[in-house]
Amino acid sequence: MTVKERVRLAPPAWLVSGLRPQPTPVNRAAVARASVALSAPLAVGFAVGRPVYGALVSMGALSGVIGDTADAYRMRIFNIAVPQLFGAVGVTLGTLVYDDALLAVAVLTCVALVSGMISSIGAVASVSGLLLLLNAVVGAGLPMPSPWWTAPLLLGLGGLLVLALALLGWPLRGGAPERSAVARAYRAVADLLEAAGGGAYDERRQAVTQALDDSYDLILARRARDHGRNPTLVRLLAQLNALIPVVEAAPAAHQRGRPLPAAIPAEVRTLADAVERGRTGPHEPDLPPPATPTERAVDHALRHAATVVLGTDPDPDNVDDRLGRPAALGIRVRRTARDVLFSEASWRYGLRLALCIGLAQALVSIVELDRSYWVALTVTFVLKPDFGSVFSRAVGRGLGTVAGLVVAAAVLSEVPRGWWDVPVMFVLGALIPAFSAKGYAFQTAAITPVILLLSDLLSRQGIGLVRARLVDSLIGCAIALVAGYLLWPESWHSRIGDRLADSVDQAAGYVRLAFGAGADQGERVRSRRRLYRDLSAVRSEFQRALTEPPPTGTRAAAWWPLVVAVERIADATTAARVRVDHGAAPPAPGEVDDVVRHLRELAEDIRSRDEQPTGVRAELEGDEKSVLEPLRQEVTAARTIASPSPVSGAPGP
Repeated sequence: MTVKERVRLAPPAWLVSGLRPQPTPVNRAAVARASVALSAPLAVGFAVGRPVYGALVSMGALSGVIGDTADAYRMRIFNIAVPQLFGAVGVTLGTLVYDDALLAVAVLTCVALVSGMISSIGAVASVSGLLLLLNAVVGAGLPMPSPWWTAPLLLGLGGLLVLALALLGWPLRGGAPERSAVARAYRAVADLLEAAGGGAYDERRQAVTQALDDSYDLILARRARDHGRNPTLVRLLAQLNALIPVVEAAPAAHQRGRPLPAAIPAEVRTLADAVERGRTGPHEPDLPPPATPTERAVDHALRHAATVVLGTDPDPDNVDDRLGRPAALGIRVRRTARDVLFSEASWRYGLRLALCIGLAQALVSIVELDRSYWVALTVTFVLKPDFGSVFSRAVGRGLGTVAGLVVAAAVLSEVPRGWWDVPVMFVLGALIPAFSAKGYAFQTAAITPVILLLSDLLSRQGIGLVRARLVDSLIGCAIALVAGYLLWPESWHSRIGDRLADSVDQAAGYVRLAFGAGADQGERVRSRRRLYRDLSAVRSEFQRALTEPPPTGTRAAAWWPLVVAVERIADATTAARVRVDHGAAPPAPGEVDDVVRHLRELAEDIRSRDEQPTGVRAELEGDEKSVLEPLRQEVTAARTIASPSPVSGAPGP
């Protein structure tokens, strides 16, 4: 077979990218927790003669294992405990409609609507919505022990077991996750400075954005729950704030076009080690003498960071929250409820999920399918709207289910029911966190045999479950693909293109703040962080779209250079501001106004597109010696990508 024939027969890249395992490390502590949490309840259930109760506790532990994704102990409470409450409500509703097929269709459809709508709030709400619907489907499809409160109580007990195991190290390592998060941010910045002037800079910048987002989210969320000033968190926040000037100096260093001295990233790594170990003491950074405004910016930022990291404890009154402290809980609840109720995307996702669940439940009520709750269960996992590409998840679900069923068939046919289920569950439970980090198909392959084994303890169907589960999974994937994907020709542009346009508007506002009169340093920093955070979210949306089949994936690929161009605009703005702060001549107000106007026009260009980008170069001229010249070049490049074609007169993307 020739090379051309092999290329022609190879699966498309958009499909392979969604099935390729991610190179992420395995969390050994999570593996150990999952093994114990899933197997121990079974052992207790067999010991007391109540294997069904043990299986229900293990099911609750499974949902806790899925939600056990946070590093900080306080965040684990929210990530595990809050979804358990929603799961208890879901299984209660499902149990109450177990014997009424029509009522089950109506109730599960309404639950799916709520689940889809609340998924847009955040990570905890997303998992809560998932468990709400997941447990409602299980309760409506499997016989649960009486009275009605038994199932939610046992499922909640399983989740609390996972939480208790996750919190075992809190007394000894209370602040370690927060220190590790800040240290990771420092190491990410060290990698960024090491890549300055090279081709890996853009990738390292994304890692810095993610590390800063995670660190600020972790520390500010914890401080919002502390009524007083926690000295440890005050110090960590000061150390994180001290890193911001170093991050701002990085774009200017990158624009030099040559690597920085090795001593500079090495100094940042030294500070990262000091943060993680909580070390203080006198320290004089060994840095080369600066000669240019850019070098002075890097030198000044590093020396300031060293003073904060290794110096005495900061004064709490002098520590600012660079992103602003979260609002009061009541205000956030009202704001979130208003956003969900009046969000078009929230209603669209909720209605799409409700339609598919309603169809799945109606189908199994009409057609005789053995233990057919698995159809709606498959739809729940595949169509979870905030989990990525529906098409890729449907394919991954199908392949992962087949792999999981092979393992389940071997277990159900060769392992006798009873005490042998405990060591088997110990091994299978360990695979869930290990495989979940590799991708959705791998997670499905790990979860499928666990659910089947627990379901068999409730229904006692043995090897007969395997064939039925395969048929149900294929039906569920088909419903998700047809009713949840093909019948919703929503505009890819309106979902992602408008969001990119909003980011360009934010970039224009950042330029205005960076060089306008009257804006203080804190306001500029908050604007820059919001811009980079939003660009990171936009990049994630585009990467998801790249895994979609044509035409969505093709359009996303055509827009990708524009995403990169907007990121470079943000970098160029930051670099120009750093040069001004360290001796360069500030730009004239007219220059700033011109750049802002072109950025506003670029945002409007993006909003008006519905095809792939083609175009002509939009001129943006000025003094070539101005500090804004690199920024003007980046804006011109972006407008070149987004401008409409003068030949056809049709809009671009």
